[in-house]
Amino acid sequence: MQIENFKIFADLVETRSFSKAAKLNGITQSAVSQQARAMERHFKTLLIDRSQKQFQLTREGQRVYEAAKEILHNYEKLQSELQEMKKVISGTIRISTIYSIGLHELPPFIKRFLHDFPSVNVRVEYRRSNLVYEDLLHNSVDFGLVAFPVKQRQIEILPFRDDQLVLITHPQHALARRAKVEVKDLAGQRFIGFDPDIPTRKAVDAIFRDHRLELDPVMEFDNIETVKRAVEIDHGLAVVPLATVAQEQKQGTLAVVPFEGKEFTRPLAILHRRGRVLTPAMKKFIEVLGLTLPDGPSR
Repeated sequence: MQIENFKIFADLVETRSFSKAAKLNGITQSAVSQQARAMERHFKTLLIDRSQKQFQLTREGQRVYEAAKEILHNYEKLQSELQEMKKVISGTIRISTIYSIGLHELPPFIKRFLHDFPSVNVRVEYRRSNLVYEDLLHNSVDFGLVAFPVKQRQIEILPFRDDQLVLITHPQHALARRAKVEVKDLAGQRFIGFDPDIPTRKAVDAIFRDHRLELDPVMEFDNIETVKRAVEIDHGLAVVPLATVAQEQKQGTLAVVPFEGKEFTRPLAILHRRGRVLTPAMKKFIEVLGLTLPDGPSR
């Protein structure tokens, strides 16, 4: 048995999908199936219960999976310790992030990180929030970046920063001339929102409910860039994170108006799988973000 055999088997168990395990390891679905059968021949026992419609391990398969995770953890820990002993900062960091953070919050940090550690490769994927969690649980990325992080047993949450939520309008809109607006001022306005399942949309809906304001969006989109474009052509107004509209405010294509009184914010966080061994490069990336790792297995 080689370390790759255990990794492919662990990926198969965690994704419960031969095709997803194949994608994670850069091999064919047939190769994953062959690897699983090879492990069964090696241990002389069935690991996968093929009589079930859904993916299901046998009792022996569950034990092999648990052992595989221990082996992989120790192997990753050894690699990380050897790199630290040699003071090597290299490798690849894979990040899954929602659009607004990846496009508007992350770039200056990545630029600084790559300047300080040019031997590290950073790969960024832009995903919907729910898929960021899925990527982490399937071990297809090292870090996730989301707004309004949701606690999950298998995921470690590191608070990153808070975004201020502001109103954006077309520059010629009546509310654009205001220094500040109250939530009640949005009554009767055409509203452009994110898709209902996006956390920022849920937070905005909660603000409206708290102020007894009913606004049905005339348009709904799944990313910040499309929301901004719709407001720019005066199809309605929207509530978005301030950091995402700095360029449009500077260029005068959007008017940005803060809310009167209470400041509405959305918390951002960086996520990684709990118990994951972090390489020296990953630890340095956390430091560049200005965060501190808690004491525990990840260190």
